[in-house]
Amino acid sequence: MATITLKGTEFHTNGDLPEVGAQAPDFVLTTKDLADVSLADYAGKKKLISIVPSLDTPVCQLSTKKFNEHAKQFPNTVILIVAADLPFAMGRFCGGEGLENVVPLSMMRGRKFAKDYGVFIEDGPFKGITGRALLVLDENNTVISSELVTEVADEPNYDAALAKLN
Repeated sequence: MATITLKGTEFHTNGDLPEVGAQAPDFVLTTKDLADVSLADYAGKKKLISIVPSLDTPVCQLSTKKFNEHAKQFPNTVILIVAADLPFAMGRFCGGEGLENVVPLSMMRGRKFAKDYGVFIEDGPFKGITGRALLVLDENNTVISSELVTEVADEPNYDAALAKLN
């Protein structure tokens, strides 16, 4: 269990992020077209997984835009944006902003993802969604970078995650 805050108010996740060197848990998440996908759908590529509470919040939107800008620099990487939002809302946001270099994935059918990745918020105002986190996986789904953002209103460490994609 990890303690995170929202402007000083503490709440807790159900566990901890997968550690560097561990195999990332598989998942079933839903695309904007309502297709279910898993890690196998991105086989042979590095994966940057940006876990956000909701694309309907300013920091989540900003981080998604920043990763979209950087995505073209890493042709053998897929950038997955995972949120509790419905796939339609995620697709509408990304489409409206012209974000074509990131893959929005909804936990609509895959709440197990949040629990398996240790980011499910168990109490407080965001109970039932996720904390903000970044994971970088190599081509074999081994975790090579892991960051839980302890203040939900803060942005993640973009540079540290992007450096692992080279």
